[in-house]
Amino acid sequence: MRWVYIEDLPKHNGQEVEIRGWLVHRRSSGKLHFLVIRDGTGIAQAVVFKGEVSPELFELTDRIPQESSLIVRGVAREDQRAPGGFEISAKEMEVVNSAQEYPIQPKEHGVDFLLQRRHLWLRSPRQAAIIRIRDELIKAGREFMAGQGFVLVDAPIFTPAACEGTTTLFQTDYFGEPAYLTQSGQLYMEAAAMALGRVYCLGPTFRAEKSKTRRHLTEFWMLEPEAAWFGIDEIMNLAEEMIVCIVERVVANKHSELQTLERDISKLEAVKKPFPRITYEQAVELLAQKGKPIKPGDDFGGDEETLISQSFDRPVIIHRYPAEIKAFYMANDPDRPELALGVDVLAPEGYGEIVGGGERESDLNRLLEKIKKQNLPQETLEWYLDLRRYGSVPHAGFGLGIERTIAWICGLHHIRETIPFPRMLERIYP
Repeated sequence: MRWVYIEDLPKHNGQEVEIRGWLVHRRSSGKLHFLVIRDGTGIAQAVVFKGEVSPELFELTDRIPQESSLIVRGVAREDQRAPGGFEISAKEMEVVNSAQEYPIQPKEHGVDFLLQRRHLWLRSPRQAAIIRIRDELIKAGREFMAGQGFVLVDAPIFTPAACEGTTTLFQTDYFGEPAYLTQSGQLYMEAAAMALGRVYCLGPTFRAEKSKTRRHLTEFWMLEPEAAWFGIDEIMNLAEEMIVCIVERVVANKHSELQTLERDISKLEAVKKPFPRITYEQAVELLAQKGKPIKPGDDFGGDEETLISQSFDRPVIIHRYPAEIKAFYMANDPDRPELALGVDVLAPEGYGEIVGGGERESDLNRLLEKIKKQNLPQETLEWYLDLRRYGSVPHAGFGLGIERTIAWICGLHHIRETIPFPRMLERIYP
């Protein structure tokens, strides 16, 4: 008898099969016991008929605890009334592990309760759907990058210096020397771009931000492309095309998972090129029109990003920010030096910034001035300055936040659901 995954049962309709999985729940109806089983690929119903199995097995199937692991053998039959659309007429069954009383029951549980049991909560249909969408999103991003001629280059996790500001660094001891968990792979991708032209990295990044908002994690993943000879316009085009590609792939391939999440797919189907593009100054004007004025030169917070995004039915690209609020490596607009050639992409529906990037400073002297102005340790950035000493060229890139993009595509209220084991302020278990 052949072991098959539940997702492959349609290929074995009417055949004897073996499935292996975990008991979701069970119910009895006189001479019939119904066991709903999941195996990670789907769910199916095993039907145990009193007259077709031994009395011992029939009695056992009426008391198997939830989440016990099982092997079921029998005939697969399509039945649209059954959970998952297929059932197994069970002939044999083996209980591999009889579970203890499962702590998560079909009732309301508090957020802390579920976070403490995140290792078990991943088994729920909702969390499994999110993880599958995450997998599809990352695959789509990688395949898009490959199709655009970008080479995957792995960036280090330990770094000797800050990339996004010294106040949000996680410091660790590196054999007696201070080292930091990476805030971004960008600086290393700039080095790789000077060697390979078009590159990207995909990996975890860390920010020691003491933020308790629904948009913040201390550990999150970013996909970060960097390209030699690209300017601000080319990088905006690349970000736009990538986002459209990712959304289209998820909608096409993870339709049932989006349905599990009760996501309004029509809002995702509206994500088409071109995205609206506005300057920072135009965004400030828009906020004033909406009754939320800010001081020109201030950065946008979550409330401001939400208001701006609600004016559009697709992501909006904001460019040319005040140089004072952007990182040291950002190039200035040659026509208006007080502005940086920075780019942010805000997701619609109030999900905030999902892309941040722009054109990099390629002139050695100007970069030295910025490092000095921001009181950064030049000695730890000498390798980065070498990139300007030996064949510097214009270049640009961005970082796509994986978790924020998932939160938007899935329509989730809190970013903690987007990653299997979220790391937040006061949350590092399990």
